[in-house]
Amino acid sequence: MATHTGSSRAIYAALFGNLAVAVVKFVAAGLTGSSAMLSEGVHSLVDTGNELLLLHGLRRASRPADAMHPLGYGRELYFWSFVVALLVFAVGAGVAFYEGVAHILRPEPVRNIMVTYVVLGLSFVFEAMTWRVALRQFQAEKGSLSYFDAFRRSKDPTTFTVLFEDSAALLGLVVAGIGITAAHVLGIPELDGMASLGIAAILATTAIMLARESKALLIGEPAFPDVQAAILSIAGSDPAVQNANGVVTVHLSPDQIFCALSLEFEDRLTVPEIEACVERIEGRLRREQPAIIAVFVKPQTSGRWAALRKAADAAR
Repeated sequence: MATHTGSSRAIYAALFGNLAVAVVKFVAAGLTGSSAMLSEGVHSLVDTGNELLLLHGLRRASRPADAMHPLGYGRELYFWSFVVALLVFAVGAGVAFYEGVAHILRPEPVRNIMVTYVVLGLSFVFEAMTWRVALRQFQAEKGSLSYFDAFRRSKDPTTFTVLFEDSAALLGLVVAGIGITAAHVLGIPELDGMASLGIAAILATTAIMLARESKALLIGEPAFPDVQAAILSIAGSDPAVQNANGVVTVHLSPDQIFCALSLEFEDRLTVPEIEACVERIEGRLRREQPAIIAVFVKPQTSGRWAALRKAADAAR
């Protein structure tokens, strides 16, 4: 499971890298008049703001539960991750698209081409360094899963958001370099504007993927199957439990899980004995699955549970 320490490390690396790159790109855009370079500067500036929002989300999500939010503030992280995806689309892709169209309609030749190449090269090095930090963090989380499966199953949006942003930045630099070079060599300044449109497409695609995953987490995704199986195994192994019917789990943050159990107790048990059983199960769950922050138990026969699940499946 991802830790906030590892996530913060990747975010801080991206924050300082993007801030430095943004300054360099804006200076280069002013010196060269390149539309693609200006789009890349806006892209890096948006990424810098996004890292600040992710850090804000981590801080807000770590607040303890209170009377107004009895299950804590974990989902704040998912909310701010979704905001980041919207900003990538609205600001990053939107500005790049506008600059591309404007430069195609009013083309200007790129000036000081060597400055552009130096900036692109330095930016690529900085972005590659922060990308490597995010990639190593993501690799540590994914285990034996493929990158795509790990992305779809991840409960920590901070790591894959930083990785996706840095990957989009590297692709954007490649597109900018190709567009600027083609515009200079062929004498067709409109190609610089086309490069901005390419950057806009990259950012829009990235934003849509991030928004989709962040939305799913914000609505509520279950714990991994092995975690659910472990919960049922722990509950079912208690001598007072006749059958562990099923479990409903929801991730409130990467390391916070809400758990609701349906259990059929032995018929001979008294109310105090059932209460003692629930306390035993809850204590063992908290020891062996520390991500579980709340456990609710519903006494229920296995037949009643099966009937409710069948009705729920039919309603889908």
